[in-house]
Amino acid sequence: MTWWRTLIALALVGGLVAVTAAGLQERPPPPLEVQVGTATRGPITRTVTGAGKVQPATTVKISSSLSGDLVERTVNDGDPVSRGQLLGRLDRRRFEANVRQAQAAQNAAKSDVATAMVEVERTARELARVQGLAAKGLSSQAEVEVAQAALAGANARVTALRDRVSQQQAVLDEAQNNLQKTALVSPIDGTVIECNREVGERVRGSDFNEDVVMSLAALTSMEVKFEVGEHEVVHLAAGQKAQVKIDALEGQRFDGTVTEIAQKALIRAQGTEQETTSFPITVALTSRPPGVMPGMSAEVRITAEQRESAITVPVQAVTVRPESSLGPPLVEGRPSPPRGQGGEKFARVVFVVGADQKVSLRRVRTGIASDTDLEVVEGLAEGERVVEGPYRTLAKDLKDGDAVEEKRPGQGGRRGPGRD
Repeated sequence: MTWWRTLIALALVGGLVAVTAAGLQERPPPPLEVQVGTATRGPITRTVTGAGKVQPATTVKISSSLSGDLVERTVNDGDPVSRGQLLGRLDRRRFEANVRQAQAAQNAAKSDVATAMVEVERTARELARVQGLAAKGLSSQAEVEVAQAALAGANARVTALRDRVSQQQAVLDEAQNNLQKTALVSPIDGTVIECNREVGERVRGSDFNEDVVMSLAALTSMEVKFEVGEHEVVHLAAGQKAQVKIDALEGQRFDGTVTEIAQKALIRAQGTEQETTSFPITVALTSRPPGVMPGMSAEVRITAEQRESAITVPVQAVTVRPESSLGPPLVEGRPSPPRGQGGEKFARVVFVVGADQKVSLRRVRTGIASDTDLEVVEGLAEGERVVEGPYRTLAKDLKDGDAVEEKRPGQGGRRGPGRD
């Protein structure tokens, strides 16, 4: 009876040892739950977006270089105007008096010229008489020279007076020009968008400080001005097509074209942590949308570059890893992605899901990007499955060779040990 008890004891001890050994053996972590996407082939478009204000392509501020009371205004806000149309008038009385004064001064100068011409004729006759007497020996050479000097002086006085007439003509021209400036006329065909002065108010004319009476705009030509960053402006060129969405007109988009790209950056908060660099861009609308007014908010989407057939993956599927942890670049000598802190180089990579539900880290070379997708130029084939999330798992936790499980919509996330 003892031997079978011993046998049972040995069997129990062996089972206990086996269970203990199995428990101590290292088990692989459970697969990570991830979102999986597929590399597809299709068109992709690089777009550059920005927000700005709608404004007229041409805006003119009407002011005067003269000071005076506004005695007449013939237009109001919103009125259409044509080139050369009278918009308003300043008090003319002082400027009319200046014209009359300048005209009288010029007439007096002309009279002085006529008087001086009479003196020239008299001294010329006197010179002829003295020269005749000198030829007969009845007059001295000194008398001839005196007569010649008198004639030269008379001619010089005529020349000076004629210059004075020209001077007075210039004064008259200026006075007449100022009188014409009392009438404010439109230099363009457009619309009155703002009136700043009412009849009876004082207009202070100055060459240094502009006193705007009203503003005109050619509303048939509208544009949107906005700013883009230095990484976007390199993809823009004049003539590129754009779509403009105006906040006040929901659900509508309007065609536009890039017309101006600033060649100088706007740098704000230079030398500080908040420093920003941007470039002003102008997009002209093909036509004025009905109901659009200057100052309305707009969003612009510029088509910067297109591919008709490209392999694309979701933008979030591409992440970065240190160059030191990867193999050689796909193309030797090709510029690397931006450096990280401390100057460390990083490369763009994706995690490809294999048939065994394990991922392999693969270096890729990317092209243009849309709002949601990214072109993969090299390193990935059409139809391959790639991990596209969650972000933390893809950016930090996931490693080459890890087992994954595709997360279905509505499932809760689950992580392996040590992955938090």
